[in-house]
Amino acid sequence: MDTNTTTAVENDPLARASTRTWKEYLGLVARGFAMGSADVVPGVSGGTMAFILGIYEELIFSIRAAGRKEFWDALLHLRIRKAVWAINLPFLIAVGGGIILAFLTLAKGLEWTLINKPVLIWSFFFGLVMASIITVARRVKKWSVVLGVALAVAAAGAYLLVGAVPAQTPNSLLYIFLSGALASTAMILPGISGAFILVLLGKYQFALSAVNNRDMVSLAILGAGAAIGLITFAQVLGWLFRKHHDLTVAILTGFMLGSLRKLWPWKEVVEYITDSHGEKIPTVVNNVLPPVQIHGGFNTEILIAIALAAMGFAAVLLLDRLAVKIGD
Repeated sequence: MDTNTTTAVENDPLARASTRTWKEYLGLVARGFAMGSADVVPGVSGGTMAFILGIYEELIFSIRAAGRKEFWDALLHLRIRKAVWAINLPFLIAVGGGIILAFLTLAKGLEWTLINKPVLIWSFFFGLVMASIITVARRVKKWSVVLGVALAVAAAGAYLLVGAVPAQTPNSLLYIFLSGALASTAMILPGISGAFILVLLGKYQFALSAVNNRDMVSLAILGAGAAIGLITFAQVLGWLFRKHHDLTVAILTGFMLGSLRKLWPWKEVVEYITDSHGEKIPTVVNNVLPPVQIHGGFNTEILIAIALAAMGFAAVLLLDRLAVKIGD
């Protein structure tokens, strides 16, 4: 998005909407599905997908508008049409619909895979994030020593953080609300996955189960936290990208690099506890190298894992190249 378009979107979030066709809105639904597919897994973020697919700044400014005076003045005075235009509602509905569709269609399969085939699914996630590091780092206009240091510090912080996350967290209403708020902020960051934040907070499996079991109370609390978190953080993020773009992207790249510790496919449980249902919950987990041989033969899981990581890596780079061609 060029500078003139960015200004137009900020001043009038629906500057494009009046000229969009139904085919273009279907395209936005598809882009939303790609974002949702990313956010439902602890891998590449929906924000990265929005960045790659060319809707990131419009998304940020549209969400940001929901917390601004123009929208609330129109809403409180029942000028509904003006309120709708103020927040670019058709755009948000199209993208949001795609995200919800991805959640509803992918959650059950991912929950099963994480339980039964963890090495394979984490391998795919690992490849996604590796490629995302490259694509997001390219957004820095000019690298410098300061930006390199910022990246390194952020990577070290993320590395330590993901290794210090407790295995169990409370299911209180307040904690679920805060988890939704924090995860939603990550959904619009190019580099940090909302689902990954839920993993860190110990609420990823909880959220998947809530979707699959249609637990409307838990979903409503998560959703309320997500809505407030999105609107609040969009104000901050818009300012950061406008005033300190390269530094912000460098820090986000560092976060992604450090998070690879959490996504390493092969792990060894050192310590665990047993919960009230008799299930073993890991408390200390170390990353290990995979065994080359199993039952006297070569461990073919290694080759499958490498292939899946390569597929995830290639998928992100392909999307990035496609977006460049579309932009040209």
